[in-house]
Amino acid sequence: MAVLHIPYDDGLLVSSGLSGKEFESELRFLLAAKLYELGRVSAGQAGKLAGMPRLRFLDELSRRGFTVIHLDQDSIEDDLRDNPPAVDQ
Repeated sequence: MAVLHIPYDDGLLVSSGLSGKEFESELRFLLAAKLYELGRVSAGQAGKLAGMPRLRFLDELSRRGFTVIHLDQDSIEDDLRDNPPAVDQ
């Protein structure tokens, strides 16, 4: 398994108001969230990177105001074509 080391100074840690462990956990989550948001990794992969199960990762994304579901216009049109909404009569 590859490991990424990101150096940061104590001033950044102090200004974050977090402990070293909390700060590093936050960085892992934010990196995973951004990669997921960009469509570079799946929710499961992002959850693993963030150190949490997929559903917890998705819940945390939603709690923090990130977009959880990514659909482009073509996907929406395909879904509507394949699954038309029910019409009440």
